[in-house]
Amino acid sequence: MPPSLPPSSMLLALALSLSASPALAVDGHYQTKTPYAPQQDPATYAAPPAGFQPIFTQLVARHGARGLTGMKNDAALYAMWQQAAAQDALTPLGRELGPDILALMKANALLGYGVAGIENPGYGNLSQTGIEEHRQLAARMLARLPALFAQVGQAAATAPRQLVTIHSGVDRARDSARFFTQSLLEHAPALAPLLYLPPAPAPYPQGRKAVAQPDGVNRFLLYAHKLAPTTDLVTDPANPYYATYGASQAYQRYEKTKQLHALMDAPARLPAAAMHARHVLERLFAPAFLDQLERGASSYADTGSYTFTSADGKFTRTMTGGGKSAIRSLNAAATKLYDLYAISAGMRHEVTADFSRYMPVEDARYYAAVADHEDFYQKGPATTESGGVTWRFALALREDFFNEVDALAKGDLRHAAKLRFTHAEMIIPLASAMGLQQVLAPLPVSTPYSHANNPWRGASVSPLAANMQWDVYRNGEGQLIVRLLYNEKETAFQASCDAARIAPGSVFYDYAKLATCYGHVAARQAPPLG
Repeated sequence: MPPSLPPSSMLLALALSLSASPALAVDGHYQTKTPYAPQQDPATYAAPPAGFQPIFTQLVARHGARGLTGMKNDAALYAMWQQAAAQDALTPLGRELGPDILALMKANALLGYGVAGIENPGYGNLSQTGIEEHRQLAARMLARLPALFAQVGQAAATAPRQLVTIHSGVDRARDSARFFTQSLLEHAPALAPLLYLPPAPAPYPQGRKAVAQPDGVNRFLLYAHKLAPTTDLVTDPANPYYATYGASQAYQRYEKTKQLHALMDAPARLPAAAMHARHVLERLFAPAFLDQLERGASSYADTGSYTFTSADGKFTRTMTGGGKSAIRSLNAAATKLYDLYAISAGMRHEVTADFSRYMPVEDARYYAAVADHEDFYQKGPATTESGGVTWRFALALREDFFNEVDALAKGDLRHAAKLRFTHAEMIIPLASAMGLQQVLAPLPVSTPYSHANNPWRGASVSPLAANMQWDVYRNGEGQLIVRLLYNEKETAFQASCDAARIAPGSVFYDYAKLATCYGHVAARQAPPLG
């Protein structure tokens, strides 16, 4: 007999405990490396209308806080520091920077070692903060919908429903899914037999030897920004992922265009770049040393090898730099230091070094704004002239949300929840594809993005563990209504869909009207599992 699910009263108590002192903000200017905090106190969520009961929930979430994806900027900056040390060109504060960079490099090289659920320790893994972000996210989902999960768990033996889980296939997304579902089951063990990882879409690439993907992987929905001919080629126009593959290729071509790079590089050509770089670096390095770099007499890169061993002596990792991360200007050096400052915010359990000492607040704010500028054009709404190339590959993910609710409308209740785990490169485009008012604001090429003229911010659009959730309710007449939570804040769908609200100002939308507003046409058959 399966273990019983805690009754609704216990889940409600869990909800109250999690909302007693909600963390709604994170100090610092970390852009998309901002550690996650829910953006609304759950105690303030609107109650569903009388007669409506929750029947389904679905989510897409970015992976949690992680380490650096590779030994690049850290090793390049450390090489610069080593040369400055050899020339006795460090300030007292600057002398502390090198050991802190080395500590960060070691933490990344060993990241995940000894942590149950992390298969390959090293760069790119979730930090303890990232693990906890998803554990808490799962607990709050369970606590937000106690009636749904209590009913699903109690009926597990007689009328089982599924908790469908999919991810991008990348370690940190897969591990986020694992820690999320582990937390779910710790609070509600009766749900364990309902977890389901559907087979990956297959066979791909079309017309070539198929590349098998593990169960639970869906690159077309959750890694669509990097679909590749070697793994994902779609040649048949009748294939449901044909348009997604084409949109992915168009986006990857866009990323290489001179026009995009000219837009992204614009801040570096302004006087503010030199001013902030000098302000950051002169606190650490002697002016004469920086002058050498500024006039092109020196440069640095991520070369050399480093060996790190765990505290218990049982795990050793040797890292060798690829030499591709170069420092040839003061702006490059300061930007790389900002990257270490930003990533360290989510690695506070692994690295005791405080990188905010090296990045004054006014400079951190500036470099976060520059990163927002770059992401706005590369991943965000971009320009009106770009025609949505930065987000059209996310339309399949948007449609997947609608398809799940279509199934409910047709009486197919196999899915109790659908849980998806992905990356900023999908969360940001999805927000644009959904037309959310706070993120969809493309600009003409003639009007450069800035914090002054546009509200788009990476820290709010896609912090670490960013998520979008739809809660679905049904009444006795079969009417379905939907509430959207974005980073756990009740959020409006696109403005043109206001008429789909069940009442003026309501956070609940009539599903049939909402689908029509988005131009979604329900499939004739219920969608396949997964």
